[in-house]
Amino acid sequence: MSVTMRIIQQFDATKENEFMDFEKKFADLEKERPDYPKGKRMQPIASGEPCNSLIWQCEFQTIGEAYKTLDFFNGDAAHEKLLEGQLPYFRQVKIEFYKNLDF
Repeated sequence: MSVTMRIIQQFDATKENEFMDFEKKFADLEKERPDYPKGKRMQPIASGEPCNSLIWQCEFQTIGEAYKTLDFFNGDAAHEKLLEGQLPYFRQVKIEFYKNLDF
């Protein structure tokens, strides 16, 4: 059973451009580094999440792999440096896990 992990980041709506500038740098980092998981980024239009949210999601073979990715992010110097700059724009972060149903 595969698992989808979603990281939902709510940001200060008045600082959307600044937040998204950092997010673009995260996306560039993913593209440049083969060791990074390749996630998909989305912003709600009509959703249970507010429009001033960014959702990063990625599919993993197991929930253990998803947790390893969180550990990887926390231990990666390039990720931590970008996160340090982006943190002032955060309002809330949630991490969700979904089992993918293969009927």
